[in-house]
Amino acid sequence: MRLHTTRRAPNPRRVHMFLAEKGLEIETVEVALDGVANRSGELLARSPFGRVPVLEFDDGRCLGETRAICAWIEGHHPEPNLMGSDVDERAFIEMHDRRAEFHLLLPIANWIRHGHPGLAPLEQPQFPDFAAAQAGRLREFAQVFDAELATRPWWAGDRFSIADITAFCAIEFVRGLMRWQPGEQGLPNLQAWRDRVAARPSAKAGM
Repeated sequence: MRLHTTRRAPNPRRVHMFLAEKGLEIETVEVALDGVANRSGELLARSPFGRVPVLEFDDGRCLGETRAICAWIEGHHPEPNLMGSDVDERAFIEMHDRRAEFHLLLPIANWIRHGHPGLAPLEQPQFPDFAAAQAGRLREFAQVFDAELATRPWWAGDRFSIADITAFCAIEFVRGLMRWQPGEQGLPNLQAWRDRVAARPSAKAGM
């Protein structure tokens, strides 16, 4: 197997963190997200939208989409459990993971893709007004997450899960490119949670 990936991007980093939490290593193929290499015929043959991560199997099949890759890994390597030990826990972890995707990672990605000059090759045209609006949505949603994290230590409850990985990679993405930090935004619970995740060895994976 080979994992087609790129360093620092949030979705590939989610898979790297997931693998690190499992104590697994997979051969990687680095793809440059420069608007050229990731639109090449070679990558498009594996990923029709020219995006990573992509898990390529020995028989030539290719599995895209971050959560699908993590679900495959969890199914074949169930311990330590990161996606729920029974149907009830799986449902609630998935709920919180999807909320992290849609209400944290998505506005962050839109803000960066339309507001950071370094992302211009990947997003043409950029819309600065849309970027500003997405930054506002991030602040709005982050306040909700901060209030929730006052009641529990981890994103989906009392233990670390895939939802923490998704949310952490989103926060680190915006922290690195837009210098946005929860503590400086008056979000102490979100900052304390981020620091707890950052202390885990897996937090360095995909960097």
